[in-house]
Amino acid sequence: MMTAAGLTSLNGSVVSTALPEIVSEIGGGGTKTYTWVITAYLLTSTACTPLFGKLSDLYGRKRLTLISIWIFLLGLVFCATAPNMPLLVAARAFIGIGSGGIMAMTFVVIADIVAPRDRGRYVGAFTSVFAISGVLGPLIGGVIVDNFSWRWIFIINIPFGLVALGMVQKYLRLPMTRRDTSIDVIGAILIVGGTGSLVLTISWISGEYGWTSQPTLIMGCISLMLISGLFLWEPHAENPMLPLHLFKNHTVQTMVSMTTLISAAMTLVSTFMPLFLQAVTGISPTNSGLLIVPMMLGLTFSSTLVGRRVTATGHYRKWPIIGTIFGALGLTMVSFIARSGFSIGVGLVGMAFIGFCAGATFPTSTTAIQNSVDIRDLGVASSMAQLCRSLGGVLSVAIFGSILNAQLALRVDPKLLRAPRKIDALPEPSRTEVINAMLDGITTIFRYAIPLMVIAFLISTRVKELPLRTHAAYQDSDSASNDADGN
Repeated sequence: MMTAAGLTSLNGSVVSTALPEIVSEIGGGGTKTYTWVITAYLLTSTACTPLFGKLSDLYGRKRLTLISIWIFLLGLVFCATAPNMPLLVAARAFIGIGSGGIMAMTFVVIADIVAPRDRGRYVGAFTSVFAISGVLGPLIGGVIVDNFSWRWIFIINIPFGLVALGMVQKYLRLPMTRRDTSIDVIGAILIVGGTGSLVLTISWISGEYGWTSQPTLIMGCISLMLISGLFLWEPHAENPMLPLHLFKNHTVQTMVSMTTLISAAMTLVSTFMPLFLQAVTGISPTNSGLLIVPMMLGLTFSSTLVGRRVTATGHYRKWPIIGTIFGALGLTMVSFIARSGFSIGVGLVGMAFIGFCAGATFPTSTTAIQNSVDIRDLGVASSMAQLCRSLGGVLSVAIFGSILNAQLALRVDPKLLRAPRKIDALPEPSRTEVINAMLDGITTIFRYAIPLMVIAFLISTRVKELPLRTHAAYQDSDSASNDADGN
């Protein structure tokens, strides 16, 4: 499972570094297509996460994990051979389906076999693997783009995927416990349709269309109807895809709200920092990848530290508070990147602080949520938490990407933005004009992320600590079955 989780992280971080080159070669739409390569992946991975959680209850964790990896591998092949941007976006959406399944299964399997008291250490280890893969991704992506075709960033992932497939097939051994449940088809359609139409609406506002255009208004109405329908349908569904009663749980409320905001801020920085570094400063993809490394190192350090401390002490409440403080400080440092006299060292420290925030809050929230819900809700609660966290990233890229596009459209000719990595070669005064517009636009959206982290901090102060259970889900399920038989 660690290998599979690392695979998804490696793919995401590799693509971020290579995106300016990809857009320059086959994009044709500048920053608009840039955001869609990210959004398509996040959209499908977000929408499919709860579906995989439910399917694993019916057909087993191992089977759904293997299916997820196969989908991911096919998506890599489609991306590597995509002849144009629309097909690349479609392929990235396909990869997202597999990635959503892999991440859902990772945390559900941990919840099945590890007691909450010990889970912090294991979740921290998985997060560290995720982060290390994220560290390697920008470096590998930068070296590949500088020396080979960008298509190799997808090809190199295929061997890792095959290794993950073999290891899951050989070593993942879980008892096949079929739950008495069924798929909430209507709920699944409403979640996928509502999320997709919402992101599409936001992207259209400052993309191809505008606030008042007919397509935007129609898609916005569709989104509103589907999301409203979801909240009306789920309370009456026999086995709801999104059990709304879980949101009445205080721990779920606070942890999901907090991590959704943190994910939005972190995804914003990790997505647009490579664009800033390559398009504005003119540094190579390899060097831009190196400058992203501190974020992942901070994440690795804090997830390992926090996981071990939670396992040793059984206490987790203070870590979200500490993490969000570091996150707010990090975002503040990064937001000053455009100021005269800015030191690159300050930016690197800021990136490390943001990573520390993620490592201190994400594993902790997963453990706390799984510990606070009934055993029968374990899988769906884990998937729901992952869904909301991913949704934060999706909406962050869509909203702030739209803001960036709108700001750039007011200042420069869109034709000048079609090749982000070739901005430095533009003649004067167009070059200076574009660089200043990109610098102001990207640093502005970085500053918009600070209030998100401040709100996350305020929410973290409301977290209530519950005693961590000392039995794993399968043990509790077996005990419950024995008790029932005895009665």
